[in-house]
Amino acid sequence: MAPRRCPCGTGLTYAECCGRLHDGTAAAATAEQLMRSRYSAFVVGDPAYLLATWHPDTRPAALDLDPDVRWTGLEVLGTAGGTMLATEGTVEFRASHVSGGRRGAQHEDSRFLRVGGRWLYRDGVALP
Repeated sequence: MAPRRCPCGTGLTYAECCGRLHDGTAAAATAEQLMRSRYSAFVVGDPAYLLATWHPDTRPAALDLDPDVRWTGLEVLGTAGGTMLATEGTVEFRASHVSGGRRGAQHEDSRFLRVGGRWLYRDGVALP
């Protein structure tokens, strides 16, 4: 059986891509890489990773993922900042899903900050 591809859409295997971030053997080098790894965490059902990569000023006390939502694809539509040397950045994305037999999408402009050398999700603005 071939290794499964990473849900974030890079074309790499999960182990080569977001799996390394989820298991703590690597950290996101850019805001986009963190956003992709967070999407993959929703796909694989890893709320602990989502909480660990959420800025403490906006992080919820707990996170329950909806088991009825199946994430089906990610499109990165644009980035600003968020490079390896930056301290903040934004990533615009569209994440497709199926829930209750209906297709939908989350379109968001997410903000990220680098704190103590690590990228963290700050918040996001929903877009139409």
